[in-house]
Amino acid sequence: MINLELPKRLKAGANQAHQAAAEIFRPISRKYDLKEHARPVELDTMASLVEGMADAGQAMAGASGGRSDSKKKQNDGVKNGGNMASVLNVIETCWGDVGLTLSIPYQGLGNSAIAAVADDEQLERFGKVWAAMAITEPQFGSDSAAVAATAKLDGDEYVLNGEKIFVTAGERCTHVVVWASVDKSAGRAAIKSFVVPRDTPGFELVRLEHKLGIRSSDTAHFILDNVRIPKENLLGSPEVDTKKGFGGVMATFDNTRPLVAGMAVGVARAALEKLREVLTNAGVEIDYDKPAWAQSAAASEYIRLESDWEAAYLLTLRATWMADNKIPNSKEASESKAKAGRMATDLTLRAVEMAGAYGYSERDLLEKWARDSKILDIFEGTQQIQQLIVARRELGLSSAELK
Repeated sequence: MINLELPKRLKAGANQAHQAAAEIFRPISRKYDLKEHARPVELDTMASLVEGMADAGQAMAGASGGRSDSKKKQNDGVKNGGNMASVLNVIETCWGDVGLTLSIPYQGLGNSAIAAVADDEQLERFGKVWAAMAITEPQFGSDSAAVAATAKLDGDEYVLNGEKIFVTAGERCTHVVVWASVDKSAGRAAIKSFVVPRDTPGFELVRLEHKLGIRSSDTAHFILDNVRIPKENLLGSPEVDTKKGFGGVMATFDNTRPLVAGMAVGVARAALEKLREVLTNAGVEIDYDKPAWAQSAAASEYIRLESDWEAAYLLTLRATWMADNKIPNSKEASESKAKAGRMATDLTLRAVEMAGAYGYSERDLLEKWARDSKILDIFEGTQQIQQLIVARRELGLSSAELK
């Protein structure tokens, strides 16, 4: 029997995150939506809070928090570790604001990438940096195997060249995890990830993107022109194993996709709660003891949205729990990301529609949540890519056999 009740120690961390969302994020949410690219200075005070949570094993999304082999081992063989703590906390902070969550100091998506593949020595060096993640390039989006950036070994250093776009928190971070190929002739097996300090010579910020949503989070475009970094900054093994293929760097997504699913679950819950409030104030009665067809159209639709949210939430918990317990979760990570991303866009847009003029106006945050939710169905692999991955796993086919 599966026990879905959350452990007390995880509830405590999630409660702290919810407090931050309610008292810090919500009050400044509209301010930084309107002041795109302005740095949310109010979040600087959260840096010490986040560090304290990490030291207590309750990190939000950082490298130490996302590490499934935490020092705090549990004796019963079942673990709820850093990944679960990160996801539960990010659900709460995204209930407050998705863009501000992506702007929390030292909690970049690159930190989860470090957690996924770094060795102990690298985790010691990079465990408390603020790391963005740079994968996408102008010539491709979700097809990560198409990376054209190169990394050539020159003595004790790698020399990186290429172009990276849509780098979340790229301007504000201290480091960027860059995907590049060490041998173009070896195909996807040669794609590795490298930790690049932001102030490295040749690492140039070209521009910041103007966006539909998550406007409080900066999204950067970089050029890498002969960027030299120590060879020790390569994450994982430097060996090119064509039999293993793309698995090394792709393990990053097994950690980050459930995290993005958690973001979608959080913002969708915010919209669901506000919609319930609007419907209740309008006199709509929601009765869980009656079948949906025996209730008003608004109540029936609300129940559908709520059940869809619950399914996404449970899929997210499953994928996260598997990561903590070192169970291969590539399919489940994609399932959670696909379900939660689609659910969030559907739910938030329906909430805007059902709330009428109130939902479409800027009097509340419903329209903002609808704009913010769209990116969660796109980055870290689009809806279509997630469905393709799930299909390959279910059918036992390779990427060459099912495109």
